Amino acid sequence: MELKLKCCTIRSWRSGDEESLVRHANNYKIWRNVRDRFPHPYTMQDARAWIEHARYEEPKTNFAIVVDGAAVGGIGLVLQTDIYRRSAEIGYWLGEEFWGRGIASEAVRTFTEWAFDNFDLCRIYAGVLEWNPASMRVLEKAGFQFEARLRKGVTKEGKTMDDFLYSVVRE
Repeated sequence: MELKLKCCTIRSWRSGDEESLVRHANNYKIWRNVRDRFPHPYTMQDARAWIEHARYEEPKTNFAIVVDGAAVGGIGLVLQTDIYRRSAEIGYWLGEEFWGRGIASEAVRTFTEWAFDNFDLCRIYAGVLEWNPASMRVLEKAGFQFEARLRKGVTKEGKTMDDFLYSVVRE
């Protein structure tokens, strides 16, 4: 899969992305806003394992955000199952030096459209930690709507806080 956008490309992870992945993912400011399963520090071994996972997953749901040929972020879906099978959670991150340029909003908007076109989904959602208003703005710019405030719904760095739920629905 490859989606060419105005300011970036979304494409499959590939061998050779490891160095750029480590350079951009090994950042406390990114780690503090994502799931704990995202390693910190982010090592070359972590990058190799991730790219191996993403290359062979089926269906493919995790992709690189690429700027000027370098993998500088990631975007993906967690497809839900059972009675939630027509829903997916979207997740994304972008290297700090690329923040504030509209890249994340464009990537989320375009990737969301791709996901609706390629999977039997009617709902895509994202949770955002209360201390991350920039990610809330990314989702709003991409067409997501605020849906709920899950009070004391998440714990990160020993702090239990609210989780803000955003979604977009396609009939």
